[in-house]
Amino acid sequence: MSDVAAVQRLVEKRNQLKTEISKIIVGQNEVIDQILLSIFSGGHALLVGVPGLAKTLMVNTISQALGLDFKRIQFTPDLMPSDILGSEILDESRNFKFIKGPIFANIILADEINRTPPKTQAALLEAMQERAVTIAGQHYKLDLPYFVLATQNPIEQEGTYPLPEAQLDRFMFAIKLDYPTFEEEVQVVKATTSDEKQVINPLFTAQEIIDFQHLIRRVPVADNVIEYAVQLVNKTRPANALSTDYVKNYLDWGAGPRASQNLILAAKANAVFKGKYSPDIEDVQAVATGILRHRIIKNYKADAENITEEMIISKLL
Repeated sequence: MSDVAAVQRLVEKRNQLKTEISKIIVGQNEVIDQILLSIFSGGHALLVGVPGLAKTLMVNTISQALGLDFKRIQFTPDLMPSDILGSEILDESRNFKFIKGPIFANIILADEINRTPPKTQAALLEAMQERAVTIAGQHYKLDLPYFVLATQNPIEQEGTYPLPEAQLDRFMFAIKLDYPTFEEEVQVVKATTSDEKQVINPLFTAQEIIDFQHLIRRVPVADNVIEYAVQLVNKTRPANALSTDYVKNYLDWGAGPRASQNLILAAKANAVFKGKYSPDIEDVQAVATGILRHRIIKNYKADAENITEEMIISKLL
């Protein structure tokens, strides 16, 4: 199949995927779009939203529709790295045998990732970056495609361990979930309080998703689009010559080079989803908020004046 035909096929399959997901999930189109952009770009995503907004159900539904193996890990203060990665046990013949942990799946839902201490949070780092884990000196490759979707509750700070910046940077997107609209909530209540059971049909194989990820990486990008993305990231750094007084006033730290890479990858995926064969500046702008919001660090002045990350990013576009 030529790349042009593959792009058209991906557009069709993505539309079918959205239809399949909408059988269970009402609304939240922007959130679903960003999760799909993450998956097909080969990145990870952080979902930030209050309890009860169907974050877990959404990830479960998407993994079913993608035909991928899904595992949920509930992060708690007493969770140990071996609970995630797996551990070695002595079998009946007195030999050590490795029992795989829940990290060995295609889609991992790290539920309430900020509830567990840094030691356990860090257990995910190698898996997210290298798609492999090292346990007792043994190196184990994870099955591809591999995608971590972590959830975080923004209102509860007691007894939580904020993710370190280095780990936040590993997430391609930080996606904010809002409450549904009145009409959407009515639909949710109708659907979840009846006895009807919706069946989700798997539309992809693991290999198909890997092929589409390679297709997105092969999409050509004009130099001016890459320069725009790099310039945008440079503008977030207060010490940079390109940054404005607004940024110098309200930001302590800006985004790193990983933000520039992710902007271009996500812009490629966004263009392909729309049936285009190359991204333009509008595609970079479409994904900028989700990619930059967790990579910029505000100062006290911004907090005092109720300046949000989104407001700062919108001034830079």
